[in-house]
Amino acid sequence: MRFSIRLNNDLPVASYPDLAQAAEDAGFDQFWVSHDLFLRDSAVILAACALATTRIEIGTCVLNPYTLHPAEIAMTAGTLNELSDGRFNLGIAAGAPDFLGWVGIPHERPLTRMRQVIGDLRRCLRGEPVAGWQDEAYLRLPVANDIPIYLGATSPRMLRLAGELADGALPLLFPPEHLQTVRPLVEEGLARTGRSPDDFDLAACIWCSVSPDGAAAEEVMRDKIAYYGHALSGYLRDRLGLDPARLDAIEDALQRQRDPALARSLVTPEMLKIGIVGDPGTLVERLQALITLGARHLSFGPPLGPDPLAAIALLGAQVLPRLRS
Repeated sequence: MRFSIRLNNDLPVASYPDLAQAAEDAGFDQFWVSHDLFLRDSAVILAACALATTRIEIGTCVLNPYTLHPAEIAMTAGTLNELSDGRFNLGIAAGAPDFLGWVGIPHERPLTRMRQVIGDLRRCLRGEPVAGWQDEAYLRLPVANDIPIYLGATSPRMLRLAGELADGALPLLFPPEHLQTVRPLVEEGLARTGRSPDDFDLAACIWCSVSPDGAAAEEVMRDKIAYYGHALSGYLRDRLGLDPARLDAIEDALQRQRDPALARSLVTPEMLKIGIVGDPGTLVERLQALITLGARHLSFGPPLGPDPLAAIALLGAQVLPRLRS
């Protein structure tokens, strides 16, 4: 079994090294940080985390080639890999149309774009020529190892692409049992290139909020759903049975009216089922079922809990040991 922590890039930068150290001490294998627009820069955060830890792998969750050129993504990957002594994982994805729309970038041909970008990144990181780039376009820093590329994917076609070309996938599972749908799609992609599922890291990415205080855990989950709910793909919205009009109303309250309390109040009990909310026992019950379904990498994502540092310690003390047994 492999375990990881995923955090959004919305916390004070100074808090991340302590969170990474806590995750390392708690026995987690990976520590991922998102790169959502208009929040903190994940490369800066992960640089601080690399210097504060010695064992745990670090990764971007995720960079996208619409706001960042693949050359810049390769620079970031090579630099963080060097700083962390080869502990870096590169998470990339096509991004969410809603967020890209904020800055006037069209979300054009995402599948074709990601197929090309994965190939370009591999060639650039290995010092090989990239089609369409000039001879001067090569990475001027040594990359001592092949940096694993993880693809953030939710749609069926993108999940197949992950299996075909990437080293791992970061699919958000809404709800966790959605793994039963995701894994066969990834395996279709693996079969295209003759690879075994044993050679691929499929992270079962869940949202969880864990705390002895159930009401407080639920409140922070409401905040997370209010912020990201509108950006869910149509495929996931349909699977969850979520009302697009309701999600639009939540987005309007949060983004246009800038009223977090109103947005939070519009999150329904059904929406809370997107993640797992409660005490450690509640998480263990749901996640043991996920392991029975074949999960071999459980990735715990934000909000984690009212106090992320305490939540990581709680997961390490009361959840991971029971899932390993």
